[in-house]
Amino acid sequence: MNFGFTDDQLALGATVRDVLRAHCPPAALRTERRPGWEQLAALGFFGLLLPPESDGLGLGITDLLPALEEVGRACLPGPVVETAVAAPYLVGGAPKLASGAVCVSVLPPGQVYAPDADLADLIVVAAADGLRLVARESARLTPRAGVDPCRPLFEVAFDESERLPGSAGPALRRATVATAAQLIGIARELLAVSVAYAKVRTQFGAPIGSFQAVKHQLADVAVAVDFAAPLVHRAALSVDRAVPGVERDVSAAKAAAGEAAVLAARVALQVHGAIGYTEELDLRFWLARAWSLSAAYGTTAVHRERVRAAVMDGDLGRYP
Repeated sequence: MNFGFTDDQLALGATVRDVLRAHCPPAALRTERRPGWEQLAALGFFGLLLPPESDGLGLGITDLLPALEEVGRACLPGPVVETAVAAPYLVGGAPKLASGAVCVSVLPPGQVYAPDADLADLIVVAAADGLRLVARESARLTPRAGVDPCRPLFEVAFDESERLPGSAGPALRRATVATAAQLIGIARELLAVSVAYAKVRTQFGAPIGSFQAVKHQLADVAVAVDFAAPLVHRAALSVDRAVPGVERDVSAAKAAAGEAAVLAARVALQVHGAIGYTEELDLRFWLARAWSLSAAYGTTAVHRERVRAAVMDGDLGRYP
């Protein structure tokens, strides 16, 4: 099985990377809530998964993986996954969704708070009686404390809502894979920053990157990322092709990507030392994003339990 990306998929990722480098620099994370959003919308990013009849391109989640990694690498704020990945399968008929003019937040089952709900025009709530669509003017939002300052959380209450048909499963599976792809991008960026810092930070008259203990920790991160990335690709293929074992593949990808990003965050803090905790260092944005996304759409523990249950139930099939 060839898990290599096509030239078109890599080109999309490269284009998104260039746009975010220009319009979502680290300084923008301190002053803007949605830097680079308009530029991504101009690329058609928010319509990539929508069908042509909704002004989209009808692509699969696999086609977006390199681009989603770049979204994570840039620590892009805003409900990007919810609007670009989940919304096409929840509210795909909403006008202006493909243009990025409509912003969507999602409150998944099993989670208490909705991310970036204050930016959303539409909020999809997975309630006990099914999916509910809440317009922004009908929602009462209460801010709640969260680890990520660029991904604020809100408790959502409402009196008026619209029932949505269908199941949340297809959207949530894709959102989970997209979040895992973001975690891979975050881990890659944390590793790159840590390696660069280890080359210039000196102690006892030598760069700390020359110390065996530091080398081992950075190597552990590299191995974890290289192990997790193919699992995310496999999960995306399983989702796009609806093969047996898709739930197992999605959970394996999210668990591995979350563990890789959290490990990258821990090692980055150890390499940088006390400066890694400071307000002035941009590193804190990537640390917070790794921690917050590792818990989004199911924690690592939840997804590991799902993989264990699938294996114990005899779900040992290989792709496809």
